[in-house]
Amino acid sequence: KRLEDVGVIWDNLAEQWNDNYCLLVQFQQRKGHSNVPCNHIEDGKRLGRWLQSQRQLNRIGKVEESRVKRLEDVGVVWDSEQRQKKREGKLDKSCERKLD
Repeated sequence: KRLEDVGVIWDNLAEQWNDNYCLLVQFQQRKGHSNVPCNHIEDGKRLGRWLQSQRQLNRIGKVEESRVKRLEDVGVVWDSEQRQKKREGKLDKSCERKLD
């Protein structure tokens, strides 16, 4: 406990994951979506690469279910087909609004 009070981090990988997740939330709040371009850098961190690696790891079942849920809760879409459908859905809705 005392070491934690002075900043000792016991699980550095978990801390890095949480830092990147917070950057993703920041990106999502600013842009309105979580489709981060692969080369995007957020606050000096390679957020796009991180999200790409999360997608790859999830594809082979290597992302903890709790993390999958957290990512999905901020709008992460796992594969390109899902991302395309989501974009098409947004386009359809925006077209419907213009027609009204």
